Amino acid sequence: MKAPASFLYELDATSGVATITLNRPDRLNALTFEVYDELRHTFRALNTEPDVRVIVVTGRGKAFCSGGDVHDIIGALVGRDYRGLLEFTRMTCDLVLAIRRCRRPVVAALNGTTAGAGAVIATACDVRIAVKSARIAFLFTKVGLSGADMGAAWLLPRIVGMGRATELLMTGDFIDADEALRIGLYNRVVADGEALAAATKLATQLAHGPSFALEITKDAIDREASVDLSSALEAEAQIQASLMTHADFREAYDAFVAKRPPKFR
Repeated sequence: MKAPASFLYELDATSGVATITLNRPDRLNALTFEVYDELRHTFRALNTEPDVRVIVVTGRGKAFCSGGDVHDIIGALVGRDYRGLLEFTRMTCDLVLAIRRCRRPVVAALNGTTAGAGAVIATACDVRIAVKSARIAFLFTKVGLSGADMGAAWLLPRIVGMGRATELLMTGDFIDADEALRIGLYNRVVADGEALAAATKLATQLAHGPSFALEITKDAIDREASVDLSSALEAEAQIQASLMTHADFREAYDAFVAKRPPKFR
């Protein structure tokens, strides 16, 4: 994969954990057109990178991501016509789709302020580990836009429930880490400065797991959100039967019998 130019990328070849680090700390890692575009292409590229098993996303400095850059993006959008604006909003939505369709588990290490588009990117990840100071807000209504941006109205209710999602998306208010943890938006809260280490530890654990089974699990979580129970049960029956023919299933059994840790492919 070509090394990105607008953020940092590192792959631990031993564990298979790839780390994406937003790298504009002086601007609270605000997004530019280039960052949006390169992020979506990177997630799609990582989908087929054979040495990548899990992805961690974080930010450098005191913020995870403060959303779209006021000058580089919002200022430029004011002068666009509808067609130009739609091109941009579709690109931002395409980034979220790339994260959700990525076959690798994606863990967000929220090292600080997480706002606007940054909050949606975090929500699109599979797991969120945040530091105590990592406040989060879906700020879109604060600037006169719909709270339903970049898939937030689809993603957030599935994590925190309809009522809490409605309040967060309509008010655009910040909530602190304890509240985000309480409502289930954060999976875990750690001390300041420890989010990346905690996320990498979890990512390494997942990387040692059965990658194909994890891929299928992620896909099922999204697909079954829009089907009835009987359809979901039949899909899971077929999927599970198929996975029982996979070498990882036999390896798990052999490892259990031999009283050793499994070595998944």
